[in-house]
Amino acid sequence: MLKNFWYALEFSHAVERRPRKATCLGQDFVLYRRRDGSVACLSDLCVHRGGALSMGTLKDDTVVCPYHGWEYEPDGACVKIPANPPGRGIPKKARVDAYPVVERYGMIWAFLGDLPEQERPPIPHIPQHDDPSFRAVHCEMEMRANYERAMENAVDAAHTPFVHGTSFGNPDKPEIPDFEITSDDWMAEADIPLSPPPPKGTWGALSRRRPRAEHVVVTNGWYLPNVVKLHIRLPLGDLVLYDFNIPISQDRTLIKIIGYRNFFTGKWADRNAIQRIFKILNQDRPIVEAQRPELLPFDLSDELHIRSDALQVAYRRRRAQLIEEGWWVGGDDVITGDGPRRTATVIPSPARRDNPELARAWIHKARGDSTPAVSGKNPESGA
Repeated sequence: MLKNFWYALEFSHAVERRPRKATCLGQDFVLYRRRDGSVACLSDLCVHRGGALSMGTLKDDTVVCPYHGWEYEPDGACVKIPANPPGRGIPKKARVDAYPVVERYGMIWAFLGDLPEQERPPIPHIPQHDDPSFRAVHCEMEMRANYERAMENAVDAAHTPFVHGTSFGNPDKPEIPDFEITSDDWMAEADIPLSPPPPKGTWGALSRRRPRAEHVVVTNGWYLPNVVKLHIRLPLGDLVLYDFNIPISQDRTLIKIIGYRNFFTGKWADRNAIQRIFKILNQDRPIVEAQRPELLPFDLSDELHIRSDALQVAYRRRRAQLIEEGWWVGGDDVITGDGPRRTATVIPSPARRDNPELARAWIHKARGDSTPAVSGKNPESGA
């Protein structure tokens, strides 16, 4: 799992004026809206006795722990301990990590890492969101699989004739022509001509009135850390799916999808569009959940690649570079309790780096480090 990226943790419409739990990179977070409508993201773990802040309540812009009533500001600082008598101060260590938040494209994005603002990678651009000719639907599904396996599956054109032969894959024409990749440090995509079968159902009935091309150009692309775009140019118009493959843990992925279409843009067609997306997900799920090894190998040569795998190879090469730069969630991000030996992931927030005077003010430190946490470089040591 990669840190130091903007992660889309939740749909915008799901975050309200009450605490809501979200999980990513093996760590729990609490999301809530301030009075001005902006969103706060904090570690979902009260430093006192480990209460879940997401089970608490809001008091103005503070989140109140349900266990002992400790109140935390959106910047993570505790501002009230009800059990303290008047005049007793609040310890510096009474604080939790708070993470930068951006609300964009109908998603709540949190920066999970401690990089300064000017060094953070960009949020992927989703032009369809602000285009009035497109209508969006939302859906989600959990897979018992690693998020990188789910992500590579979504970007893989060669599996469609076999896994999706009853929807948009064509078993009679499985060949993938050579394609060119457009890429930079944070993304890679390619236009791939495919030969899908004619659409069925309502979409098929209406598309028969239009001339059918021999090939359909599909744009497949990945955007770091975990977003996949699938743009299908149908006879009816454009269908563009954005998959947010949220790593709950090493072996669980929450897939949130926003599907944009510029045809049948009435609300009446939403249900059918969602059903089609779920059909694709349900075809993928048993295949991805059964893949072995469960985790993506670190060495490129550990799995065989052919030319149609070029997008996945590009991802793995860039991933290897980021691991070398210390962006992998590794041993330094995992804490182990002294008692029952429970482990937990703690992603350092920018406050640890921005406030040197607070360097020792963190109860939940990265393992073996009393200063602001810096990523480890050994990918074998952690998640």
